[in-house]
Amino acid sequence: MDRRCVISGLVAATGLAASPARLFAQAYTISGQHRKVLEIAKEQMERNRARLWRTDIVGVADFALPSSLPRFHFADLEKGEVRSFLVAHGKGSDPEHDGFLKTFSNEPGSLATCRGAFITYEWYKGKYGTSIRLGGEDADNSHALDRAIVLHPAWYANPDMLEKWGKLGRSDGCFAMAESDFNEALWHLSGGRLLYADRLGLG
Repeated sequence: MDRRCVISGLVAATGLAASPARLFAQAYTISGQHRKVLEIAKEQMERNRARLWRTDIVGVADFALPSSLPRFHFADLEKGEVRSFLVAHGKGSDPEHDGFLKTFSNEPGSLATCRGAFITYEWYKGKYGTSIRLGGEDADNSHALDRAIVLHPAWYANPDMLEKWGKLGRSDGCFAMAESDFNEALWHLSGGRLLYADRLGLG
């Protein structure tokens, strides 16, 4: 697949009103944590620079934290800013469904989240609407494209899941964001940028 392939056309700009999702996106703002996020984002961007089309913003998913906390960070390396969002992990990584990722897997059929560096590809229409394809760049996520590990919105990643269950639902291994937050990924993380995921323990 052409890593520089970006979907043609424009999405109409959508005004995002204040909502619980926006509150969760801004919660858990710790300067020390965000400094570490920026350091990791820059390090991983430099490691993968030759394969990236855009290097302004890097996504960093810290799966050492539970799904109840905003652990998906959008690190703006140009502005030195970080915005954090909720993200779900895979069923195979959390078979007990207690909200904590236990294991990563790159194996097809595992329904688990995989770790490493991903390149964001083009938008496409899938089961959950507009989604972003991901290509794995490391040995631990080399099957991501074949496994259809993508970045998509999902009802089970919405903040009201925390109010009801104290944790998010689980994906089939994909990075699932709250439906009201997903425009952030479409505008700021797609089109040849880097997404890096691991158990980082930045909290």
